[in-house]
Amino acid sequence: MIAQVNRTAFEIFGLEIYWYAIIIVSGIAIALWLASREAVRVGLKEDDMTNYLIWALPIAIIGARLYFILFDLEPYLADPIQIFNTRSGGLAIYGGLIAAVIVLIIYTRYHFIDPWLFLDVCAPGVILAQGIGRWGNFMNHEAFGGETTRGFLESLHLPQFIIENMYIDGAYRQPTFLYESLWCLLGFVILILLRKKTSLFKQGEIFLSYVVWYSFARFFIEGMRTDSLYLFGELRVSQALSLVLFFSAWLVIYLRRKKQPPIPAYRRDQGTNQYIV
Repeated sequence: MIAQVNRTAFEIFGLEIYWYAIIIVSGIAIALWLASREAVRVGLKEDDMTNYLIWALPIAIIGARLYFILFDLEPYLADPIQIFNTRSGGLAIYGGLIAAVIVLIIYTRYHFIDPWLFLDVCAPGVILAQGIGRWGNFMNHEAFGGETTRGFLESLHLPQFIIENMYIDGAYRQPTFLYESLWCLLGFVILILLRKKTSLFKQGEIFLSYVVWYSFARFFIEGMRTDSLYLFGELRVSQALSLVLFFSAWLVIYLRRKKQPPIPAYRRDQGTNQYIV
């Protein structure tokens, strides 16, 4: 018999608390901890990250919900009250990220902080949180791909609990949640290791590298999923946005590298405490 995980972790006064929520909140907490530590190292205040998150988190959730609704509008026009029914699913990560960046720009402008530096500090934690968060999709049996065989899943040397829980709607499915999670976790390790190379990154390029890394994989993984949002009924929205983000990030890196005067490096020189140019 196939052992299916229960999406409900526990109940409080009859209210079901889903594993999805616990995993997402855990990812956010870890990202905040990492960003707060790095903020101090680059001359920002630790409280800046917490204060930013207080504003960014609720607005990011709204952005994620609006993004999803915008590209799947018909059901919500028929039953508008479902707009507020987030417990049934319907949050798009790209919408949340876009909203969070808008809040970041406003926050850093108000507090006279370089937005590129702030983005750099946040980026590794964000991609780690995304990697963790995809396991919430696993617990919900969502964000999976097309049909496959048990033999194929076993050939990937996956743990049995993943294989068993990829049996969804009468067939084994591609674990696209896992592909994206592993890609994000690898991206986190790479960004952290490269960030230690003094003057390798100019300000803003850790964030832009995150955009390049994530959007590259998301384009291909999105093509495997069965729950994509579509534009004009044929174009997968996340694939189109991934292409735009991938090439735009490279273009911004190129144009900023040509900028005069030169852009400061991400790290300060340990002897002079000045940014390396």
